[in-house]
Amino acid sequence: MDDADIQQEINKYKKFKKVDGATYRKVNQFLRKRTYITAREWALARLCTDFRTSGGAEMTFIGKHLPELVPFMEETYSPQAVNQARNSFKRKVRKASATFFYGAMCGFFTTDELDDLLFEASEVSRFLLEVEGTTLDIDEEIDIEDRITNVMRSVGEAAKTILQSRIDEMDHPGASRDSQPESDEVFQDPPLISDTVTIVSPESSNERDVSNTTTVTAIPLKSPDETLLPDQITEEKNNEGGTIQ
Repeated sequence: MDDADIQQEINKYKKFKKVDGATYRKVNQFLRKRTYITAREWALARLCTDFRTSGGAEMTFIGKHLPELVPFMEETYSPQAVNQARNSFKRKVRKASATFFYGAMCGFFTTDELDDLLFEASEVSRFLLEVEGTTLDIDEEIDIEDRITNVMRSVGEAAKTILQSRIDEMDHPGASRDSQPESDEVFQDPPLISDTVTIVSPESSNERDVSNTTTVTAIPLKSPDETLLPDQITEEKNNEGGTIQ
């Protein structure tokens, strides 16, 4: 971009003309009453948006011609200083957003109060856009407001539900525990029923007589639910042609 093109870009930029003649200190006071950003952050964030290219903002151009682009800025900035101001603006917006959402979710504000906060914030935003000379299409402006309002209403309703459930739990601390098992024992499988029975003849009761080892026979049961007495077991084996020693 040659000098003629640069001067043409500067002349086309007509923003911040409503604060022409105001000092940096006056603009800073004006902003501090309504926002958390400084005049430096306001101007440079606006310029980084307006002079954004596919490769990023033209920070060298912005910093070098800052007094010509913004009336209340009195000196040039390095590209690093421009980047720092832009990052500071982003950081403050994030913190303000977190504070606002926390206020909505903690239950401090009612849904109607959140609507009032959103309305007040939108009025301040419109005023700043008007002062700096930025215009939005009316349909785009309405769409942005509607989307933000719907999101905040959902946040408020969700926060109300969560807080009420916590209050109910505090009022009835045993309600949730009574409905749950006291231990993991109820989830254990029941003991398995053996499908065999072992018969040991009376001769094996004499533990000192190792020579009289008695044959042990395991006999399958008919089903896990049946319990056979010794006499019934003998009868079953006799019917099958077997013997029990």
